[in-house]
Amino acid sequence: MPGKSAEMNHVLVYVDDVEKAARFYSDLLDLKVITKMDGYARLVSPKTKTTLGLHGRMEHAADRKRRKSGDVRLYFEVADLDGVCRRLRAKKVKFTQGPKDMPWGWRHAYLNDPDGHEVSLYTAGARRLKSG
Repeated sequence: MPGKSAEMNHVLVYVDDVEKAARFYSDLLDLKVITKMDGYARLVSPKTKTTLGLHGRMEHAADRKRRKSGDVRLYFEVADLDGVCRRLRAKKVKFTQGPKDMPWGWRHAYLNDPDGHEVSLYTAGARRLKSG
């Protein structure tokens, strides 16, 4: 690994239906599908170039023992949280929590993807990398 720090490259999420999950993340959150094959898709965030891998949960015998969907929460930072939430509600997306100011200074909204993974849409502003 070059240097002293690692850079986040991607997250891999196990899903029941790769096609359905890929449509959710591309249609609703504007991620772009860059790789698609049997049982796998990889999407990229156009702004940050970070990628999200979607792997079919039952594609391989070893995957049958993977964690349940509720064991992960994905965070997507957006500049206009309220605007994004209005756009998603117009597409009939249901939120588990609408946009709300949190005690740590960020503004969050929560929803679930088709497999039940919790998704946080948030705006952190100037407090993005600050603690406390």
